[in-house]
Amino acid sequence: MPEGHTLRRLADDITAAFAGHQVRAGSPQGRFSADAEVVDGTRLLGADSAGKHLFVEFERDHFVHVHLGLIGAFEVHPDVSEVLPPVGAVRLRLLRADGRAYADLRGATQCELIGPARRDEIVGRLGPDPLRADADPQRAWHRIKVSHRPIGDLLMDQAVVAGVGNVYRAEVLFRHRIHPLRPGRTMRVGQWQAIWSDLQALMSDGVRDNRIDTVRPEHTPEAMGREARRDDHGGEVYVYRRTAQPCLVCGSGVRTDVLVGRNIFWCPRCQPRFRSRAVRS
Repeated sequence: MPEGHTLRRLADDITAAFAGHQVRAGSPQGRFSADAEVVDGTRLLGADSAGKHLFVEFERDHFVHVHLGLIGAFEVHPDVSEVLPPVGAVRLRLLRADGRAYADLRGATQCELIGPARRDEIVGRLGPDPLRADADPQRAWHRIKVSHRPIGDLLMDQAVVAGVGNVYRAEVLFRHRIHPLRPGRTMRVGQWQAIWSDLQALMSDGVRDNRIDTVRPEHTPEAMGREARRDDHGGEVYVYRRTAQPCLVCGSGVRTDVLVGRNIFWCPRCQPRFRSRAVRS
């Protein structure tokens, strides 16, 4: 599933290609035809993201709300000289009135026309997004510090932290030497603050580079004299999808397990299991 940086970049790309222009909206597939007619011929004001949700804003207080889900894609084609016919099941096509840009949405879990109140309701259910300037990490900390749930579970809960997916979850915990099964209530506030700051930096890099890279300069292929990672997710990582491969830091075999239906990855040496020092009477 696309993580928050993908939605933030998509929002920026849509804004750059369409903001301020009248847009023709249609549904070649037919499933969004009635709602597309409502915004067809109106001006697109911009796009924004919150976690894994995208909001494309049109005049007259209309928003197209999109959640890509596991297989969704929203392809933006700016500065084109030719508009190609739709290919496949295109749920929504946006075409700039001057014909110089278009975008096609396919395979999304959600695509709906909503108003400001519904937009605010969706955003209000989400935890703070590390990519948003208005995010308050204390909101997440208030839930983490009292929870018995593992930190690896909490980081993937969009009501706790919005936009973090399996890759950023695995990688940020490795970078801070925290086992994914450590209970949230055993975390220290300084650890959470460091994780939050790291998520802001890593996810911002993801927006800029359009891929996830999490290794520090001393662990890049060039610095270590190793082969670059070959994976359809792209990017250089420490533990994500590197089961049984040697840790780039200590050489131990990376381990994996399942947590709440999703795979977790960690290094047993760099991320030892948490042992409470509390003395029981």
